[in-house]
Amino acid sequence: MKTPILNINQFKETIPLSDFYINSFSDHLHLNKKLISRPHKHNFYLCVLFTKGTGIHEIDFNSYKIEPGNAFFLSPGQTHFWKFDTQPEGFIFFHSQEFYELQFLEHKLSEFPFYYSFQNPPFLKLSAKKIEILSQLFDEIHTEYLELKSFKKLKIVSLVNLIYIEFSKNYTHNIELTKLFPSSYLNILEKLVILINENFKNEKLPKFYANRLNITTKHLNRVIKETTNKTTSELISERIVLEAKRLIVHSSESLSTISYNLEFSEYSYFSKFFKLKTGSTPMNFRKRYKEDEINTIQKKLK
Repeated sequence: MKTPILNINQFKETIPLSDFYINSFSDHLHLNKKLISRPHKHNFYLCVLFTKGTGIHEIDFNSYKIEPGNAFFLSPGQTHFWKFDTQPEGFIFFHSQEFYELQFLEHKLSEFPFYYSFQNPPFLKLSAKKIEILSQLFDEIHTEYLELKSFKKLKIVSLVNLIYIEFSKNYTHNIELTKLFPSSYLNILEKLVILINENFKNEKLPKFYANRLNITTKHLNRVIKETTNKTTSELISERIVLEAKRLIVHSSESLSTISYNLEFSEYSYFSKFFKLKTGSTPMNFRKRYKEDEINTIQKKLK
């Protein structure tokens, strides 16, 4: 079974707006419980702010605490699911890329730090004062969303932009000026991430990406080392491992088939590569993940 990829139109709403959705988190959970009860992907951008509740939010095999004041940001294609210990509350909205970028032609979603790269944490902790400010903005969007008024879409996208700006200011608050990089370096990193996402299955060497970017492999490695403190090869490997993890635990395909789909010449090579990067064989990783799922379900039934 493949990981389901959800689209905006699947979610229940009061007033339709084809490329945008917002709800209180408790209502969202109640209305769409069947859709989000297991790990899934989205084909849209998602933002959620928790004002109450505790639990764990797993995003691409990284676990983050759910607590009041925590915000999360997901880009299309990321796998995630929620595990709540206490009843959550807050706001959630999601939208297509076009919903935002057709209104702000000179600004892309990828320019916000939390959507910029899979290297950046999809998580932010807010102060009580910021929670109040942002909750008011979320509430204003929700009110506008439920009403039939002129300029509805324009107002909503403008408020979304304000929310993203507020989040970005908080997200980058602790970045030291000495760690800011030339725009040319960040542009190369952004393009590299896009190229890796498109080609990582069949192009695993830095030379291919350097050629596509019209720069030398040496210069590419220098840029990536400077901006991420990693090598180009490490970024490629991390993307391969992430996809491997997704397929291993969220599909019913055999491990040899997964190896083939990721274009490894032999399963033994894939297994050695995976263990080198994760410390676990693909088989043990799948087994351990399934055992954790069963334990979680049993705890809920007690």
